[in-house]
Amino acid sequence: MKPANEFLIKEEQVFSGALSCRGCGWSLLVRHLASLLGPDTVYVLPASCFSIISGPYPLSELKANVVHTLFAAAPATATGVRAALDRQGKTKTHVVVLAGDGGTFDIGLQALSGAAARSENILYIVNNNGAYMNTGIQSSTATPYGAITTTNPGEGYKKSWPKDLMGIIAAHNLPYAATCSLAYMEDFRGKVMRARDTEGFRLLMIDGPCPPGHKTEPGDSISIARLAVDARLFPLYEIERQHYKMTYKPETFLPVTECLKHQGRFKHLFREENKVMLEDIQEHTDDNWNKLLALEKLAQVLA
Repeated sequence: MKPANEFLIKEEQVFSGALSCRGCGWSLLVRHLASLLGPDTVYVLPASCFSIISGPYPLSELKANVVHTLFAAAPATATGVRAALDRQGKTKTHVVVLAGDGGTFDIGLQALSGAAARSENILYIVNNNGAYMNTGIQSSTATPYGAITTTNPGEGYKKSWPKDLMGIIAAHNLPYAATCSLAYMEDFRGKVMRARDTEGFRLLMIDGPCPPGHKTEPGDSISIARLAVDARLFPLYEIERQHYKMTYKPETFLPVTECLKHQGRFKHLFREENKVMLEDIQEHTDDNWNKLLALEKLAQVLA
């Protein structure tokens, strides 16, 4: 375990003020991320909430270089930036993609897979808030089963399970990938440092609080993120060359309802006629947790 002061921000690498909504996880995520990466970093931003939050040119929230790029092109753009920096001998400069789930799970998946397969020396951060929040809260393949969005409204709520991005990325045999939560900051900052100091393609998936999209109170963002981990809806783990390791195991498992009941996007599930869906979500959550435990045990056997 790192000393406690290793997880504190020693020097701010963001300017005060941001164009985020109240309670948005993006600003907190980037504040801590940037403090660990420092100013010698190039951030590549596809279309996403953070491409707006960071500020339109010539403004920028970050005390570092920022490249705005197309929705589908962030990993390809980052590949070019990395190659140009290496050609100049700037091999220690970090190249970091900051993308949402729409630009990762969906529109940017092909470019992401290509960069991962080539083992480009890039750190990829995906803020998974479960929908295309920046453009009006439309469903993505990261949107949870049972959630309401503007493209799955009312009784048309999402009726398919979200894509297993971490399983897909693990299949690329990466040197490092992990899930993180802003509610567990020591775990989060420790994983950022591990990813920072690893060569090759690395990916961190962050649970992204989004009050407008999740229909929550801004002041509840971190407590709901904590409930998501403790209810095992968003497990915390690392993957190194397809070897899984759980980094946090709740002492007591909370039922998924303890997290879902605070989010307006799931309000309809608590009606009597829909309660079977809550049972489905609990069963799916239990199965996914047991699968992760089995993968961790397999990694220990193979070690």
